[in-house]
Amino acid sequence: MNDLARNRAAIILAAGKGTRMKSDLPKVMHKVAGRPMVDWSIDLARRVGCSRIVVIAHPSQHILIEHVTAILGADCIAYQDPPMGTGHAVRCAEEALEGFEGDLVVLYGDSPLVPAEAIEDLFDSLKGGAAIGVLGFEAEEPGLYGRLITSGSGDLEAIVEAREANPEQLAVRLCNSGVMAGGAKTMFRLLQNVTNENAKGEYYLTDLVALARGEKLTCKAVRCDEEDLIGCDSKADLAEAEAIFQARCRKTMMAEGVTLIAPDTVWFSHDTVLEADVIVEPNVVFGPGVHVHSGAVIRAFSHLEGAKVGPGSSVGPYARLRPGADLSKDVFIGNFVEVKNTHLGEGAKASHLSYLGDGQIGAHVNIGAGTIFCNYDGFLKYQTKIGDGAFIGSNSSLVAPVEIGDGAIVGSGSVVTKDVSSDALAVGRSRQTEYQNWAAKFRERKAAEKASKKKG
Repeated sequence: MNDLARNRAAIILAAGKGTRMKSDLPKVMHKVAGRPMVDWSIDLARRVGCSRIVVIAHPSQHILIEHVTAILGADCIAYQDPPMGTGHAVRCAEEALEGFEGDLVVLYGDSPLVPAEAIEDLFDSLKGGAAIGVLGFEAEEPGLYGRLITSGSGDLEAIVEAREANPEQLAVRLCNSGVMAGGAKTMFRLLQNVTNENAKGEYYLTDLVALARGEKLTCKAVRCDEEDLIGCDSKADLAEAEAIFQARCRKTMMAEGVTLIAPDTVWFSHDTVLEADVIVEPNVVFGPGVHVHSGAVIRAFSHLEGAKVGPGSSVGPYARLRPGADLSKDVFIGNFVEVKNTHLGEGAKASHLSYLGDGQIGAHVNIGAGTIFCNYDGFLKYQTKIGDGAFIGSNSSLVAPVEIGDGAIVGSGSVVTKDVSSDALAVGRSRQTEYQNWAAKFRERKAAEKASKKKG
């Protein structure tokens, strides 16, 4: 439970160029589980009750700036130009946080898996009397990570960079994640004394620990799992973070009553909701914004995004539900059916090879194989409406805007351009014409032509 008596703020460092991504897209805009990494950090800050959030960006990161502005507003962005280290980046937020009194946490826009519980523990260390709290992890291979040197009482004595550590310090496996918290006034005051007298000529946030200890202030190291603190500097790191998220999500889904027949072949987004007793067959992808209700079956090789699947419904195999697909109870969507921005009423069926876009389909409607909602004229989209109990014959094209009444039947192969009354039969195809013996004469003529070419 948050301590509401003390305000909280977050600074999210996101100005890094991310050259190892080999991409024109700002590093923190790359996605993990269908969500830009910076959004993970913004959501984390919100979940731990931060009333003020400032994202540090570089003025050249136009895509990031527009994205964050749409979420938080322009006054929640501070600029670092040129980048001069993490300490400098935090100082760039000081003006945006003018007048703020409370606790401040520094997060990273390229660390998508940090749990809220870890940040709560960090804030708890401040409640316990620490001036500065640092999030650390026990590394399997500490390598070049900075080491968190603690005392026998558990206080954080120093952060030592690997290149400057002695053998005894290098043996320490508790490593610095970079995530730090403290009272806002204390942190900004200490930052005024940070210098750039180092090999890189940068201002380091980690220097705050030494400065705080120099004033006899208490610092604490808070432990977290190494996987939780993965930072994504490259496409390989992105893939690793994605794998961690997916493995955790699969376990959570199954623990909550979802059946995954081949768990490693099912891919989730950050906001996927599957209720208990949903069955998911192999090789299914859930894009953002999917909610599947209890008793539904998602069959193999289906792709869902921005879709709702009602209880008892069946989707696939090889089906695609695009944003706005809304299936009521006991709807059947079969193989190679695509649904976009269309509501299907209870018991409606589209079993094969159809495109249903921008429509309203009533209860217990049957959509025949090869049916197409012709919803776009090259400029605008239009609605197709089908009443309860209607039957749409195979290979029909419904040219929107058009409305099919309750109980109406559309004959197979029809092109429907006008509204159809309830309980009427609509047939919109040319009259069949038959020419006797034409096919036999055609084959005879063509066979002769082929034979003559072979002789030549």
